[in-house]
Amino acid sequence: MSTSGRTADDADAPSASDVAGLLAGAEFVRLLARADGDCLAAAGLLARACAQRGVPYQVRVGRFGETLADPESDESDESDESADESDTTVGVGLDPTADAHLPSETTPASATAYDAAREMDASPDPVLALAGVVAAGHPPGASASAHVLEAARARGLERRPGVGVPTDDIADGLAHSTLAQAEYSGDPEAAQAALAELGLPAELDASAHQRVASEFALAVAGAASATDRAAEAVERALRPHAIPDGEPAGDEGDAAADAPFATVEGYADVLEAVARERPGAGVALALGHDARADALDAWRDHAERAHAALREGTTGRYDGLFVLRTEDAPVETVARLLLDFRSPEPTALVVAESEAAAAALEDRNVGSAMAEAAAEIGGIGGGTPRRGYARFDPETDATEFLSAFREARP
Repeated sequence: MSTSGRTADDADAPSASDVAGLLAGAEFVRLLARADGDCLAAAGLLARACAQRGVPYQVRVGRFGETLADPESDESDESDESADESDTTVGVGLDPTADAHLPSETTPASATAYDAAREMDASPDPVLALAGVVAAGHPPGASASAHVLEAARARGLERRPGVGVPTDDIADGLAHSTLAQAEYSGDPEAAQAALAELGLPAELDASAHQRVASEFALAVAGAASATDRAAEAVERALRPHAIPDGEPAGDEGDAAADAPFATVEGYADVLEAVARERPGAGVALALGHDARADALDAWRDHAERAHAALREGTTGRYDGLFVLRTEDAPVETVARLLLDFRSPEPTALVVAESEAAAAALEDRNVGSAMAEAAAEIGGIGGGTPRRGYARFDPETDATEFLSAFREARP
């Protein structure tokens, strides 16, 4: 497998029209999506467009450093077709050597994919695209997605007070959200107890939603280990975009699409989790199949493991780097949360038994450093200027990766 941390610059990325023309004329399309919510949503949008045009396709989910030439995972395959040199390949956040590569560092891949699908005369789902935009860390309507937001509003999407969770069960949502780290994150009973003190009505109105949001913001920013950035980072989870009841999650009108997630922000949170926890279910969800229950189960498990790692991991502070050591955790999610809510340094690194992930506030060549550090100990890694992922032999002493990463940092 490739160990390159190279990513294509957005300025060199193909236009939506280019992607549409490539896919519309393809005999078979192979999509490799990076394991995150934005790229998963983008792959789903492109695959659905191919389906509407009668173009057969296959979707896989991969990690930084993987290419379409690497062995395929049965879990995330949509087809049993064998690879052929005539196949059209698309890398979404991965594999710049593919026939088309959609990066997501500046413009979310899901926004580009939405436009490409429209160019193919398909009917892309703006709610899925908007969830991808949010998963990429951008506000809905920002980063070339203003028209996507307008299309979603035309379907009844509305912004309201409260917290962006995927379920109507607020306690469940607050406990398992990975949009922020609160005192009760990962603990449904503690979240329920906090809500009980608010004396909320059975049916939440705007005022009740506002009280929930205020309580959540205080629980995040007021945590003993919260950094100053936490008060700003929690804004991502507040004043969500509510998906109206009965709004299709897909565009084929099947029964599986009749039970949407409650908010776009919650949808994005689920996409992020399922892409990393259960990629097969993630692909099914992005394609509009009946995978909501599996996706929510993955989201809950993912959140509980991530928040447990943040509480129980061993931390260390270096010049410009904050490190958390843990045995087993969804390292990419933990790295993001660590950076936004716990790290006093501008770069956060999470190292587990066989994986590591890093996140930075600014461009610091994180992906290149992860690739170099992984290669130093016989592993594989890569990423973007602000984030990276690596995996290595579990028999390797994790301190070796930490040392290699510190050496590789510019």
